[in-house]
Amino acid sequence: MAYTTINKSTDYFTPHIWSGTNSNHTESIGMQPDLVWVKGRSVATDHTLFDAVRGPFGNGNSLSSNTTAAEGGSNTTAYGGISGVTSDGFTVTAGSGNADYVNTSGRTYASWNWKANGTGSANTDGSISSTVSANTTSGFSIVKYTGNGTGNSTIGHGLGATPKFIIVKCISATQSWGTYSPSFVSASEPRVMYLNQTGSYANDTNVWGTSAAFNNNTFTVGDWAGSNASGQTFIAYCFADVRGFSKMGSYTGNGNADGSFIYTGFSPAFVMIKQTTGTGKWVIKDNKRTGINVNQSTIYASESEAEGTPGYELIDLLSTGFKQRGTGSYVNGSGQSYIYMAFAEAPLVGTNGVTAKAR
Repeated sequence: MAYTTINKSTDYFTPHIWSGTNSNHTESIGMQPDLVWVKGRSVATDHTLFDAVRGPFGNGNSLSSNTTAAEGGSNTTAYGGISGVTSDGFTVTAGSGNADYVNTSGRTYASWNWKANGTGSANTDGSISSTVSANTTSGFSIVKYTGNGTGNSTIGHGLGATPKFIIVKCISATQSWGTYSPSFVSASEPRVMYLNQTGSYANDTNVWGTSAAFNNNTFTVGDWAGSNASGQTFIAYCFADVRGFSKMGSYTGNGNADGSFIYTGFSPAFVMIKQTTGTGKWVIKDNKRTGINVNQSTIYASESEAEGTPGYELIDLLSTGFKQRGTGSYVNGSGQSYIYMAFAEAPLVGTNGVTAKAR
């Protein structure tokens, strides 16, 4: 029997939760992350994202998925941040303000952590040169580049496989977060959805270009100021499917508590869902904040609000996928279309598509 190339999912991705202490300390997660995405659970706070390519990790290097702010727009000096990474996790700092994003005593926090390949190296595959930290085993890369303002420019991503989901942000200016999925973007239908907004997909040739030529080596950008303004700096997080570990795709809701089952080929540790055909928040579920089915605990990537347990956004995280148990339009509106990205708790499917245990 053939096995997935990943024997231990937590070497490449893991959710994590902790309680603030008001003092600098290290959170152990079992690997050295290159992207740390943090959200306060118990109170409303901005999301804060730190990565090794924009680094070094530290105050002033954060981005917020729920705002349009440039890098450092969330004041992590006052509100705390991730000051560094270790071989086993990351160090959180205590801010001087009352709205501490990562480490206030008595508050709880969650992070989602991905492993790429350190600070990255030069990549000249596209018409725009880039710095790329790529992990071809786990299908994840971090890409930093300077825009040229020319439509249909190409940028190397280093994955060795075609990306199935991309998030791009201008880090040097105020702009929205653009997202790409082949579920709603093609050369004939150039569209975009914004991570910091709740709207459906919009027709726009400027974000990903008119050619939408995504392949094993490069992705395409248009001349939108949020993906390719001349002289501005950008970061892109690129994800490819890896059998038994990660899956990006789409499904149709049925509006029923006995909802759709979405096969991923593994038991998900993390799922992010967004309605594409109507208004809805970006819903994040994971196996650490709830730990049991039905999974009620919800954080929204597009919002600053605290974690909630709405009864209409319920899902079950099952051994080979996830199942909708709520009737809310954010995850399961009747006849509505959705995209998702999911990462495994443990790899269960071999490279031949047969259900298997990891070695």
